[in-house]
Amino acid sequence: MNPMSLLIATAVLFVGSHLLLSHPLRDGLASRLGERGFQIVYSIVAFATFIPLVQAWRAMPPEPPLWMVDDPLWAFATLIVLFASILVMGSLIGNPALPSPKAAFAAQGAPRGVFAITRHPMMWGFALWAFAHALVMPTGAQLLLSATIAFLALVGSAGQDAKKARLMGDAWRHWAARTSFVPFGRQVAGAAPWGDAIPRGHALFGGILLWLAATWGHGALGYMAAGIWRWIG
Repeated sequence: MNPMSLLIATAVLFVGSHLLLSHPLRDGLASRLGERGFQIVYSIVAFATFIPLVQAWRAMPPEPPLWMVDDPLWAFATLIVLFASILVMGSLIGNPALPSPKAAFAAQGAPRGVFAITRHPMMWGFALWAFAHALVMPTGAQLLLSATIAFLALVGSAGQDAKKARLMGDAWRHWAARTSFVPFGRQVAGAAPWGDAIPRGHALFGGILLWLAATWGHGALGYMAAGIWRWIG
């Protein structure tokens, strides 16, 4: 199997296993294993399919870039990663989309910060992270990897809406009615004030710290210098 075919096969395995476990197989496995047992199995499968995907990506031969990557594009991608980091860190507390016994209670609150931006801040964070990498590493292999991650994040979010509506009923439906799938969708439509969508506290400071650490680690691990370290390293 040539390197690109292997990369495609591992990408299909990674996405397919996630979608199968998240939807058609979830209820049956969760009823047999319990919620905690299911989460353990889900995590094992996720790692077991993600590692071959990364290995196949790293094994790809060098490819010429599809477009020129200059400093303005790097700066734009850096800001996208910062925004993605804030979304991810903000999603860790008070998120009705996470599997938690307090999910219905969290859904009763007024959407603020990252949840006023989108009801799926973690998944959009992953998708934007993938998009930023595609911008500054425009090769066929990277575009495929980024598209795989973004597709899984956004399709998974749409499936999560349906699953949560089934599991949480009106609590989720009311939450969905007061939030937007697409970032800043309600603000652009004039349905919510822009001030509600300003990240604060752990989302802002945790996101900045994650962004600084992740971009520093990018260069420290032998990859291209990223973030502000590209200019001050």
